[in-house]
Amino acid sequence: MAIEIKAADVMKLRKMTGAGMMDCKKALVDAEGDYERAKEIIKEKGKLVAAKRADRETSEGAVIAKVGEGKAIVVGLGCETDFVAKNADFQALANAIAEAAINHFPADKEALMSCTLADGRTVEAAVTELTGQTGEKHVVAGYEYVEAPFISAYMHVITGKLAAIVGFNKELDAQVAKGVAMQIASMNPVAVSAANVEQSVLDAEFKTAVEKTKDELVQKEINAALTKVGINPAHVDSEEHIESNQSKGWITAEQAEQAREIIKTVGEAKKANLNMQMIENIAKGRVQKFLKENTLEEQGYQMGDGKTPVKDIIKAADAEAKVLAFKRVSLAD
Repeated sequence: MAIEIKAADVMKLRKMTGAGMMDCKKALVDAEGDYERAKEIIKEKGKLVAAKRADRETSEGAVIAKVGEGKAIVVGLGCETDFVAKNADFQALANAIAEAAINHFPADKEALMSCTLADGRTVEAAVTELTGQTGEKHVVAGYEYVEAPFISAYMHVITGKLAAIVGFNKELDAQVAKGVAMQIASMNPVAVSAANVEQSVLDAEFKTAVEKTKDELVQKEINAALTKVGINPAHVDSEEHIESNQSKGWITAEQAEQAREIIKTVGEAKKANLNMQMIENIAKGRVQKFLKENTLEEQGYQMGDGKTPVKDIIKAADAEAKVLAFKRVSLAD
């Protein structure tokens, strides 16, 4: 005999799990009225949906920053669509996870997943259950934290998908501190200063700069040779362009072959005779430019004239103040 499932029973399970009314009713029917079994059914549904949608992108969602006494966190909860991101249950879970993060202050994202929310569920369980409710993939897309004597935070209110936290060695004017947090959110610096940039990043930038400089010098030589024989370098800068421009009548078949020969022979000759000392000096200059544009202290302050370095803005507010650390989470990057 089928067990009668009353509306009150469904509401009770809904309060216990946060699942939709129809999902709760079906779970209670399948569990023959057993609440604990019904809860497991709902949980398993969430796991099944999560497994099926594991390869989906989660570029929508919410990023929340919270500041406590001498500490701050920023956490991102990702989903697939803007529609779900604006859902009240989704927003509530994002805030609940952020609250758990600032309270428990876990060491990393893995530890955060085991933290307990106010309702007794773990973060991992709550995310899985909401996945089952919405039918979309949900994931804790980012978690970062900062400890410092004074901290400021910024959340991008328009998209809700970007936030930053920044720690200072001492209390600083609130507007200046928030401006620095906004700078971090918008300009995404790689480190506080050049001294804080990891050597692996510097090595990669130098290698890229060397290769770029080599390519430019070789191309400059090729362009000069092409121009000398009356061929526009822009018409033969790729095989696709050569064929296209030949069909348009902008270059002849003979010029096309001549261009190919010049590109090959002049290019090979130049590559064999590059001045590596000069190239490395140019590359070092490019790395310095990278550091100026990508370290927080050297970046032009975007909330001001866009040219004055951030370090000068901070110094003008307090000569002894400095940034100790910052973190940024974005679902859009």
